[in-house]
Amino acid sequence: MLRTFVSSIVLFLLISTMIHADVRTYDVVVYGGTSSGVAAAVQCERMGKSTIVIEPGKHLGGLTSGGLGMTDSGNKAVIGGIAREFYQRVKKHYDDPASWQHERRDGYSRYRAADDAMWTFEPQVAETIFEKLVSEHEVPIAREQRVNRDAGVRMTNDRITSITMESGEVYRGRMFIDATYEGDLMAAAGVTYTVGRESNSAYGETLNGVQKRENTHNHRFPVKVDPYVVPGDPASGLLPGIHGNPPGEEGAGDHRVQAYCFRMCMSNVASNRVPFPKPEDYDERRYELLLRTLEAGDLRFPMHPSMMPNGKTDTNNSGAFSTDNIGMNYDYPDASYERREAIIAEHETYQKGFMWTLAHHPRAPSKIRNEMATWGLAADEFVENGNWPHQLYIREARRMVSDYVATELDCRRTRVAEDSVGMGSYNMDSHNVQRYVSTDGFAKNEGDVQVSPGGAYSISYRSIVPRRGECENLLVPVCLSSSHIAYGSIRMEPVFMILGQSAATAAVLALEASGSVQDVEYSRLSARLIADKQVLEWTSPPARKVIRIDPNSLPGIVLDDEAMEQTGLWVSSTSSDHFVGDRYWHDRNEDQGTKTIRFRYVPKESGRFEVRLAYTANRNRATNVPISIETAGNVTTVIVDQRKPPTIDNAFVSLGNYACEANRDVIVTIATAGANGYVIADAIQILPVR
Repeated sequence: MLRTFVSSIVLFLLISTMIHADVRTYDVVVYGGTSSGVAAAVQCERMGKSTIVIEPGKHLGGLTSGGLGMTDSGNKAVIGGIAREFYQRVKKHYDDPASWQHERRDGYSRYRAADDAMWTFEPQVAETIFEKLVSEHEVPIAREQRVNRDAGVRMTNDRITSITMESGEVYRGRMFIDATYEGDLMAAAGVTYTVGRESNSAYGETLNGVQKRENTHNHRFPVKVDPYVVPGDPASGLLPGIHGNPPGEEGAGDHRVQAYCFRMCMSNVASNRVPFPKPEDYDERRYELLLRTLEAGDLRFPMHPSMMPNGKTDTNNSGAFSTDNIGMNYDYPDASYERREAIIAEHETYQKGFMWTLAHHPRAPSKIRNEMATWGLAADEFVENGNWPHQLYIREARRMVSDYVATELDCRRTRVAEDSVGMGSYNMDSHNVQRYVSTDGFAKNEGDVQVSPGGAYSISYRSIVPRRGECENLLVPVCLSSSHIAYGSIRMEPVFMILGQSAATAAVLALEASGSVQDVEYSRLSARLIADKQVLEWTSPPARKVIRIDPNSLPGIVLDDEAMEQTGLWVSSTSSDHFVGDRYWHDRNEDQGTKTIRFRYVPKESGRFEVRLAYTANRNRATNVPISIETAGNVTTVIVDQRKPPTIDNAFVSLGNYACEANRDVIVTIATAGANGYVIADAIQILPVR
């Protein structure tokens, strides 16, 4: 019996050896044919090493070829190496007059003949360039091969030796690069990672975790919209897409992930567009909140179509209810392949239904339906997929936790990594994370953050390699080690290409030194990166000096952002160089008479108080801003010329002295009726008159 068992084992091992005897061992195996994966493979070949790209899908380029043609670049001067080469190839393509089939080249505002690169493009152009790059460098591509996440990663002494696909195909390598948006190879190799938002306290940040403060205007509800199935009746249940739990404490961490969407390529050229399809499983209830939002008066076009060449778009989320499928992706990062496919399908159904509703639903206002009538899906894009993008925008999934976690401190250059392998510069950008019911019973979005880092910043090499002792031959340039809010800035396609090239360079150097990726000598790495035209540091022009007056440093009572009661759509800004608190607000110089900001204060004692208004002056401001002050039942209106600089502390003007009664509201209202320019609201200061 024992002899039979041993013989069976020997036979099994012999057969396995014979089956895999002809499996080639590559110097570097790249898992994921994203833009980062292509850049990594090209760099390996340029350094004389054998490589292969294993792509779980059919297409190369990830989101760059999947609809995101409006490059989120920040400071373009820090985009070098293969990334810049890609955009230079885009420019070369559009230099050819034959590339302009649906419009004239000189009519497209983003084409500039003198520039070396071009940053907007059609999806098919991007995919063609990626295919040419791998073809020119003879990089083999294994398509539609997904790693077996349960038992497909074989490791010896903290090193990956081979990865097995669901199909049974085996790929051996000396070094591995996980260039996927999900980080599946990283996770299967046992590397530490996280999902969701850290608390602000975890890394000493200010923009992480729950963000109930409304940092921007674009993606919140400027009108009050009832969230219940039967308006006003909580017992009837909530409309789809809204949850009934509290949003969490400000700055607290949670499991939630920022929203995903498809970056649709639309066309306004009649001969090159097809109608928006109505999904077979269309559910009108899914869009009740959208229709109520429109009916409540929020008539902003609920998406942002940025024009690409030839009358096409890269269409992004914009507004309170738009293409982002908020709250429907929390389990995506760790989900099985089958569950992910269901999530992607649900996102497709949601977004197609959203477009069809805007175009055809009788409750959609005529203003919106008329705008929709000028658009359709581009007929010559994503032809094999019904003109629908093949790549869902996975804005964030898993994030590695390594010996160096990039955080808001890096983005703001409070901390500067000394082992830079590339630079980021885009906004710290998180799309909304959840939709819930506010304390006053209306629908509310949470999680949207768009804050500039103020310039380019370095990304540490340690952020793209695992912790020491976890995996010695793996690099992770996409799901890199970063906090949620820092990832919101890093997660741009040009940066992924930059980091893909840097990861490949480090992999080759580790091979040549017969060492681990953690032990790559940085001086050698940086020298090679610079030789290959990567940008590792940047001296920005002197930053504009901005004075933010701390409300707590001022005498009396100061009412700032948290005390505002807004009516209508106001926009936060930090463009001025002198203001109170974190920001100030303006009315966009639109819809005068429909917007107000109200401050309310209840004095504990009776007496006379001086009331002051803070604003930022500019020649585009209104000269006739009406400010009403209600005290002790009396209402006084003061007209303020906001083109004139404030006379008190370069921030405030006096609105006068008023008799106030204890425990009776003092209400200051900034209105826009009849205003002949922008109306600004910053803060109110109330001082006792001695």
